[in-house]
Amino acid sequence: MQSPILQVALDVTELTRAQKIAEEALAGGADWIEIGTPLVKSEGMQAVRALRAQFPTTTLVADLKTADTGGMEVEMAAKAGANIVCVLANTDNAVIIDALRGASLYGVQIMADMMNVEDVVTRAKELADLGVQIINAHVGIDQQMEGKDPLDILDKLGDLPLEIAVAGGLNAETASKAAARGADIVIVGGSIIKAADVTKAARNVRDAIDHPAEGTTVKTSLDDTIRELLEQVSAPNVTDALYRKGAMSGLTVQYVPKKMIGKAVTVQTFGGDWSKPVQAIDECIPGDVLVISNDKRTDIAPWGELATRSAENKGVAGIIIDGAVRDWDDIVTLETPVYATGIQPNAGEPKGFGEINADISCCGQTVRPGDWLIGDQSGVVVIPRERAYEVARRAVEVQKTEVRIREEIRRGGTLGSLSQLLRWEKK
Repeated sequence: MQSPILQVALDVTELTRAQKIAEEALAGGADWIEIGTPLVKSEGMQAVRALRAQFPTTTLVADLKTADTGGMEVEMAAKAGANIVCVLANTDNAVIIDALRGASLYGVQIMADMMNVEDVVTRAKELADLGVQIINAHVGIDQQMEGKDPLDILDKLGDLPLEIAVAGGLNAETASKAAARGADIVIVGGSIIKAADVTKAARNVRDAIDHPAEGTTVKTSLDDTIRELLEQVSAPNVTDALYRKGAMSGLTVQYVPKKMIGKAVTVQTFGGDWSKPVQAIDECIPGDVLVISNDKRTDIAPWGELATRSAENKGVAGIIIDGAVRDWDDIVTLETPVYATGIQPNAGEPKGFGEINADISCCGQTVRPGDWLIGDQSGVVVIPRERAYEVARRAVEVQKTEVRIREEIRRGGTLGSLSQLLRWEKK
């Protein structure tokens, strides 16, 4: 079986960075270079021209996602040096036909992106009849964050009289599966272009698709998947994924012997009453995070060393207190992360005021039972339970981007120059 084409998508916004990444990707075995939509929107056709000048014999794909003026946009990309132009498959046939006319005139091919197409089989057959040369079984980045899988689209397409590409969050493992399922073109972006060593990452994907295997899929629960994703990232990565939201404030006291990740068991108490906080320990399962609101009082503590030891026995992942903690000398000898807004030796009385597993306000954030929390030395971030998988996926992408930028800084760049801050200042 002929090995699939490896297309590397340059989904960055800075041309200078894209050029270096493309050079390294080709050295690792990439066949085609895609001028990704973010790059096209940021740099325009100059991105295509620059990459054509840099790589005169490499197949260039302009991912315009054309939805109107088909012929005009194909002409622009073709004259700039593109060999293949991407249009949206769910646009009107008039646009597709006009794009194909332009492609015929200028000697380029049309790739139709199936993103957001409901009936992919019917639409793919229609596009094949119109003359489209390549169908892209694509799941967009925002859809990937919600768990949609491009391999599911690939499986539906079967045998069609045109080439099939697949794209959407692929890495070496999933690219290998795509090749095993018959993909002619495997499109990889983030797992290559965000790597510190782009050449090595491209080579890993190249080897994977040259020797395809389905492998075995181990099913894991959604909670386990979320936890595995959050293990890869930091609290700052997560708040970036939440568009700079979700961070708790005022946690000036913290003991973090390890990263804290888990689902919230919430407690509302008052005046240092430690009855409900202690009862809540028995409501926890291993991996939960105990989140306690002491009504912002730091003159009396609802938590101490004995409670911490009890929580540790239950496998609690961490404790957060909007209020004071006591027995700090002993707590810092244990293995459970503890965050608080103060230290105070006074304890309250166990009167039983308050509630377990109610919505609470804690350190400037609303926390509901089952919300996810991640805590490290930078602080604690709350993740809404209904968005936990999506946010965890987005945080991993943030972390990948930082890996690449960190490498470019190591090579002598600066954050300001790499990010082109002056260019992107809000006007």
